[in-house]
Amino acid sequence: MQVKKAVIPAAGLGTRFLPATKAIPKELLPVVNKPVIQYVVEEAVAAGIVEAIFVVSSGKSAILDHFDYLFEIEETLRQRGKKDLLREMETLHELASIISVRQKKPLGLGHAILTAKDVVGDQPFAVLLGDDLIDSKVPCIRQMIDVYEKTGAAVVGVMEVPPSDVPLYGIVKGVQEGPRLLRVDAMVEKPSVAEAPSNLAIVGRYVLPPSIFEAIEKTKPGKGGEIQITDALAQLARDKGVVAYQFEGDRYDVGDRVGFLLANAVFGLRDPQLRDRFRSALKALLEKSQEG
Repeated sequence: MQVKKAVIPAAGLGTRFLPATKAIPKELLPVVNKPVIQYVVEEAVAAGIVEAIFVVSSGKSAILDHFDYLFEIEETLRQRGKKDLLREMETLHELASIISVRQKKPLGLGHAILTAKDVVGDQPFAVLLGDDLIDSKVPCIRQMIDVYEKTGAAVVGVMEVPPSDVPLYGIVKGVQEGPRLLRVDAMVEKPSVAEAPSNLAIVGRYVLPPSIFEAIEKTKPGKGGEIQITDALAQLARDKGVVAYQFEGDRYDVGDRVGFLLANAVFGLRDPQLRDRFRSALKALLEKSQEG
């Protein structure tokens, strides 16, 4: 069965970006001229996803508004003859079918995914976290869907991280099954460096079978009193199997302030309208800081 639905958890408070996120959802913070969440949806659509299911909390309606039709803006652009910008706005509400479900309490990523159960139904689905931008020639989630279609097993996207970062992630260990592919035999949520089975960290991309919902329902609260998707996947690995895929591409953690700044720099230097001026400005800034 083809993967056509994506769950996009967007219920977090964004406390690492306060006070900016007091009134603006963190998912709408811009990387150059587009909000983070738009890059994520565009990745999903480029991978063949046709339905995006946002898991939101109170105060996150602006995320849905971003992908909706707004007459005042589009009509103003039309009257002013700004055809390119108008087309860009029209593309937003044509990207995918957008559905939202509410996570009423912040009970963890596993619980957030579970809230989408009735909308997903009995189908495999992708999960993309808005905190991770992955820059790659082939969309990261497309790479993982291809792996799912070949193996039939749940797929987690992983990357190597330095030992100091190990306690920040779910960590996997497995047996090599092919290029960039491991059959998972151990999975631990945010272990200490001493407890970690490897330095392969799960980042914000998953392709999951519908059986994950039953595994989540059986999962008790773990780290931080939350229902961790890593714990549910560990159960799934024992029962039906999980594979870890080391995706091709560069990942930017835009939920971290330094990662957010790096993403803006990288995407800014790529923008044909900005790159020359931006590169010159960065060079002058670096020279000035070295003088000081």
